[in-house]
Amino acid sequence: MIVTIDFNSDEAFYIQLRNQIIIGIACAKIREGDNLPSVRELAEDIGINMHTVNKAYTILKQEGYVKLDRRKGAVISVDADKLKAMDEIFVDMKVILAKAICKNISCEEIHEIVSKIYSEYSPGID
Repeated sequence: MIVTIDFNSDEAFYIQLRNQIIIGIACAKIREGDNLPSVRELAEDIGINMHTVNKAYTILKQEGYVKLDRRKGAVISVDADKLKAMDEIFVDMKVILAKAICKNISCEEIHEIVSKIYSEYSPGID
């Protein structure tokens, strides 16, 4: 698994790590049942604190993307609660769409963006 941290970004490292893992799952670069590197290993590989990696893994667990196992470590295990996921996405999208409206981005332009991103993550699925 290749993870890169933008040390110049205003976004927290644990959020960058969390987001890259979620994108990896969406793009099928990381699959159900795959083990993530240990906290120590990943922290050393990308040059961040172990507590930062642990925080990202904990959030991924809370959000239903991984299970933490004492013997296997962090394992990809996507929680299939679709209704809960749709509720969470609804809340997140409200803010994103409010930003778009403030910047005069049309509904059609938003649809184009969503279609482009969706096709990047799931080629051949509409």
